[in-house]
Amino acid sequence: MGILNITPDSFSDGGRFFSAAAAIEQGRRLAEAGADLLDMGGESSRPYATPVALDEELRRVLPVVQALRQAVTIPLSIDTTKPAIARAAIEAGAEIINDISGFSAPEMLALAAQSRAGVCAMHMQGTPATMQDAPVYADVVAEVGAFLRERREALLAAGVTRERICLDPGIGFGKTHAHNIALMAHCWRLHSLGCPLLVGHSRKGFIGKLSGNSTPEQTAGTLAASLALAAQGVQILRVHDVAATREALSVFAACCPPLEPPAPGEKRS
Repeated sequence: MGILNITPDSFSDGGRFFSAAAAIEQGRRLAEAGADLLDMGGESSRPYATPVALDEELRRVLPVVQALRQAVTIPLSIDTTKPAIARAAIEAGAEIINDISGFSAPEMLALAAQSRAGVCAMHMQGTPATMQDAPVYADVVAEVGAFLRERREALLAAGVTRERICLDPGIGFGKTHAHNIALMAHCWRLHSLGCPLLVGHSRKGFIGKLSGNSTPEQTAGTLAASLALAAQGVQILRVHDVAATREALSVFAACCPPLEPPAPGEKRS
């Protein structure tokens, strides 16, 4: 899944693709580089980000969705917590709703069912404005898994079929460095939820802390994290550097035996 931030303030590439023309061209490049999905958003969800008004978010994303629907053949995903934005994007040709709040709004649940779109429900402790204010868990993997299970059940109860649901543990969203590492190392446990997993780890702070690399791109560290997730059977990798990830995964797949996701109840060290 290629990342397209149509924002001036995203943590890694804020402002680079803020204009509609730049965003459309970047979307084309990501598709040409081998993205299977394209996820676009008009509101930064970095820690302490300033919320964006509905009209402004719509102004940012709608022309890009409309243009890319004509320019690329891969499915388009809208990254938003606002039902009105999701509805407009679906009407413009997006096929997936990626909601970092886990479809907490009843209207978003109803839209997910009515639109027949694919959905991704993510875990976040708090909101972007508060999520890094001392997050606490007794067992981060178990608690994130329980939240995602509850959101899966809410989506199913709303009428969203299971094959349209994927789940995201929310790396960096209300987690400390230690929480992020625990989730990255034990994502395989979340296969017990019975839905594809999506992980957005690209260029995040935990990578720089592990590698000692303070550059914004974090290419080598992100590729290492991507391969660690692939080894655990994670189905969707949300990344900035699509071409490099494709290249790394092709070599990884050729050199490593396939790893089946663990069966429910199976334990791995």
